[in-house]
Amino acid sequence: MTSIAFALVLTGVLLNAAAQLLLKAGTNVVGHFEFQLDNLLPIGMKLAFEPHILGGMACYAVSLVVWIMALSRAPVSIAYPMLSIGYVINAFIAYFWFGEPLAGQKLLGIGIIVIGVWLVAKS
Repeated sequence: MTSIAFALVLTGVLLNAAAQLLLKAGTNVVGHFEFQLDNLLPIGMKLAFEPHILGGMACYAVSLVVWIMALSRAPVSIAYPMLSIGYVINAFIAYFWFGEPLAGQKLLGIGIIVIGVWLVAKS
């Protein structure tokens, strides 16, 4: 994989991870809600105008364009597994920003993901 292809893949992964984190921040602001017909409009409006949600959607839109560019330069069998790096990024940022637990079992899983991505990238 060329350095440009790698940069595009990594940018796509980072944008995707940022989108997830922004969506989580937005749902934290909106709070827990039920999917019911009577609250469809009020909750829909809260979600539609919550800045974090809008930022997450924007990150997804940009990541789609970047990802298409990446796939035009890298084999999908290498690029797609690299999306797993997003799990690693999100786990650590969620620990610091949202106070989500990062116990030993989760760290072991993250280590396995990192090794797997490294092996795929080296192939």
